[in-house]
Amino acid sequence: MRICLLFLVFIFQPLFGQGRNYGRSMVISKQGIAATSQTLASQAAAQILARGGSAVDAAIAANAVLGLVEPMMDGVGGDVFAMYWDAKSGKLTGLNGSGPAPRGLSPKFLAEKGVKTMPRDGIHSVTVPGAVDGWAKMHQRFGKLPWKDLFQSAIAYAEEGFPVTEAIVEEWSLPGTVKKLKVNGESERVFLATGKPPLEGDLFRNPDLARVYRLLAEKGPDAFYKGEIAAAILKTSQKLGGTVTADDLASYSSEFVTPISVDYRGWRVYELPPNGQGMAALEMLNIMETSPASMFGPFSPAEMHKRIEAMKLAYSDLRRYDADPRTYDVPVGVLLSKEYARKRAALIDPGKANCEVPAGQPVAGDTTYLTVVDKDGNIASWIQSVSNLFGSGVTVEGMGFVLHDRGAGFTLDPKHPNVLAGGKRPFHTIIPAFMEKGDLHVGFGIMGGMNQPLAHAQFVSNIVDYGMNLQAALEAPRFTKRSSTGCDLSIEMRVPAQTLQQLSARGHQINIRREYTQEMGRGQAILHDSKTGINYAASDPRTDGSAVPEPIR
Repeated sequence: MRICLLFLVFIFQPLFGQGRNYGRSMVISKQGIAATSQTLASQAAAQILARGGSAVDAAIAANAVLGLVEPMMDGVGGDVFAMYWDAKSGKLTGLNGSGPAPRGLSPKFLAEKGVKTMPRDGIHSVTVPGAVDGWAKMHQRFGKLPWKDLFQSAIAYAEEGFPVTEAIVEEWSLPGTVKKLKVNGESERVFLATGKPPLEGDLFRNPDLARVYRLLAEKGPDAFYKGEIAAAILKTSQKLGGTVTADDLASYSSEFVTPISVDYRGWRVYELPPNGQGMAALEMLNIMETSPASMFGPFSPAEMHKRIEAMKLAYSDLRRYDADPRTYDVPVGVLLSKEYARKRAALIDPGKANCEVPAGQPVAGDTTYLTVVDKDGNIASWIQSVSNLFGSGVTVEGMGFVLHDRGAGFTLDPKHPNVLAGGKRPFHTIIPAFMEKGDLHVGFGIMGGMNQPLAHAQFVSNIVDYGMNLQAALEAPRFTKRSSTGCDLSIEMRVPAQTLQQLSARGHQINIRREYTQEMGRGQAILHDSKTGINYAASDPRTDGSAVPEPIR
C-alpha cells in the first residue's frame, strides 16, 4: 500500500517542481506572447504586441504571415474560427468564419456532371472563403491598431522572400501534394516555380500574394469579397466551370457564436458549436471522466485504452449528428450531458478494443493553429485552414493563394443532415479551444483534420489528470485515428513498449510512428494567470514554430 501511495504522489505532483522530462522550456513573461507554428509569424505577432496591438491584432498579423510561409496549410482562401477571452470582463466570445457552398452547387448539379461522391479537390470542392471577413469582424470588435498596419510583415516577407523551413518542406514535397499542384497551371507556376518543391533553406517569394495583402491593407475586406480579389476568384472559378457567383462572395458574413463547454474534473473546457467538430472533444472528455484517471500514468495500457475507446464513441456521434445548425437542430445539449456520457462509457470493454462503434441515440477535417496573449491578459485562440494540403489545388489567377476544399466536408447522402446544399456550411474540422479554472486561463489548439478533438482531449487530460505544464502536455506522446470505426490507430514510438504490447493484446491494430510526427497535429498553448499577471506559452516540437514574447520597447 505504501508503494502505491508514493506512486500516486509522484504521478499527480505538477511537473513544475520535477526534473524536466520534456524537450523545450515554456516561455514565461509579464508581457504578451505569441505562439504559432512558424517563428517568423510568432515574431511578427510579438512586434504588433510591442506596438500596443491587442491579441487579435497580433493574431491577424501572424495569420497573414502563416498564409505565406505555410501556403499548403492556410491562407486567405480558407476559413477561420476563433475565441477571444477578455481579461477585464472574463467573457469568452466565439467566431465562426466558415463559408457556405455556392448557391449553384448541389447534388443535382454534381450528378449531371457524373459526380457520385463529394469531390475532395478541384473547383467543385470550393466553398466561400471566410477567413478575411472573420479577421475583419474580430478586428472591428477587439482590435486596437489600424487594420492597414497588420499586414506589413507579411507583405515584406512575400516580396523579399523567406527561407523555407523543415516541417513545411516535408509537407510541400509529398508526392501527392506535388501531383495536386501540377493539375492546375497557376498552382504549378506559383508553388513549383522551378518545377519542383523548394528545399530546406531555399528562398521562396510570392509577389502575387504581396499584392493581395496590399489590397487588403489599403481597401479592407471589400477588396476580397467585392473588389479586385473577388473578380480574380470569379474569373478563376468560371474558367474551371465552377459555380461561385459575385453574390456568393458579396453576401458572405461570418458570425459571432456562443462557445459550448463541459466541466472536466473542476476545469471548464470550451469549444465552438457545430458546424465544427469541437463537441467531439467535449463528449470524449465526458466519457473519460466517468472513471478515474489511471494512477499508473497517461501512457499506461488502461488509460490509453480508455482514451482510444472514448474517442471512437464520441466520433461516431460526431459523424452522425454534426451539421450546419442553421439547417439542422444538432442535439448538442444531450450529446454533452453527463447522463449520456455514462451510457456511452458503459459500452467500453476494458479488456477489448471495439472495432465497430455505432452512433448513439441522443434524441427520441490540414490547418494552422495559433494563440496570442497581450500584456493585459486578453487571449486569442485562433485556427485557420485551407483544409487538405494546398486545399482544392486551385490557385486564384494572379493572386498567389489557393482556394480551400471545405466542400469535401459535405456528403451527397440525401438522408444525412450534412448533405450538400447551396448556401449551407459544411461539416468543419478546425477548432480553437479554451479552458479555465480559477485564476488560470488557457487558450490552446492542436491542428490536423479529424485528429483535433482527440488531441484536445489528450492535452486536457495531461494537464488536469497528470499535472503536466503546457509544454509537457503538448510534447507528450499522442495517438491519432481518423475514423470512429475499425481498430487501427497510430501511436508515437515514445509510448512504452509494454503499453503498445498490451494494447495490441486488447485488439488494437497499432501503427508505430516516429518520436514526433506531424500526423499527431501541431499544437500551441498559452496560459494567463490572472492573479499574478504572468503569461506562460508552449509550442509543439512537431512543427517549425515557437512562442515569442513581446519585446520591451
